Amino acid sequence: MDQFGNVRFENQELENERLELTVKDAHYFLGPHLTLRRCTVILNVSAKRLFINQARFIDCTFEVKQELKNHQDWIGASLENCRFKGRLSGCDFGHWPEYSSAPWCQFGSIEDCDFTEARLDGCRIMGCDPSTIRFPKWPCFTLLDPLGRAPGLRSVKWPGRFGEVIIENLHKRPPRTRSLTEHAPTVARKFGTTEEELRAVIEQFDCIVY
Repeated sequence: MDQFGNVRFENQELENERLELTVKDAHYFLGPHLTLRRCTVILNVSAKRLFINQARFIDCTFEVKQELKNHQDWIGASLENCRFKGRLSGCDFGHWPEYSSAPWCQFGSIEDCDFTEARLDGCRIMGCDPSTIRFPKWPCFTLLDPLGRAPGLRSVKWPGRFGEVIIENLHKRPPRTRSLTEHAPTVARKFGTTEEELRAVIEQFDCIVY
């Protein structure tokens, strides 16, 4: 850590290492020009203290100890065959160059990654093929091709305000949105419904993974 409280991992390749990003008042920079292979990354800091810039992760495991909220920096990462554990909300993964003209967000990709041990809420795969991704099971559920399937999803009545707020506005999502994963208990609490009512509608669609 430098005198400004910054911890930098850049311009290097690491293999079979354990990186613990756990100092609450530190800022962690992963990249640029960082490659991690078969590493375990422990994340116990807020999104505002984690910066990912043109970093490549191959066969890595991310253990999220503190819920990571609204973290778009994953689109600055190339993720190959990685595993995620813990809670993530409002996070975007994949390729989304329109997000910013900054070089870091031109770099992102995701393939063959496993989220089955994660809890995702309001998380998206951008500009990459979600068929290579293992999504978490119920009580999480994932809408595949939400923009393309929006007309069909709007054709039924959804419980509470979920349809009004989420389904009716799918067309407003960025064009590169390839999947959207929600957490049923959170959705139920936020939009005035129940997990059971949600699942009864979800089960009607083959474009929803649960």
